[in-house]
Amino acid sequence: MVRLEFYDPSGILEVTQPHAPRLASLAGKRIGFVSNEQWQAYRTLPLLKQMLEEDFPGVEVLPIDAFPQGNAVIGTEETARLVKASGVEAVIIGNAA
Repeated sequence: MVRLEFYDPSGILEVTQPHAPRLASLAGKRIGFVSNEQWQAYRTLPLLKQMLEEDFPGVEVLPIDAFPQGNAVIGTEETARLVKASGVEAVIIGNAA
């Protein structure tokens, strides 16, 4: 008899810091973008900004370049400090290549 064993390749991770809770709605919220400037971000993020402004009443979407951009700076403490100081209620992080 042949015995087959299967392994889950995703592994198991212990969650030590949960994500922030989701907002009930984006209507009336202040939203920022943090971009690594990869794969057509200069096209997709402005379009996403426009769509959010059209679809959610009273939303305030900061300019795409309101925070430092690029892989070298988006994960820094300085960028995190700027995001916190801006008063945004949500941040969209993109684009990943």
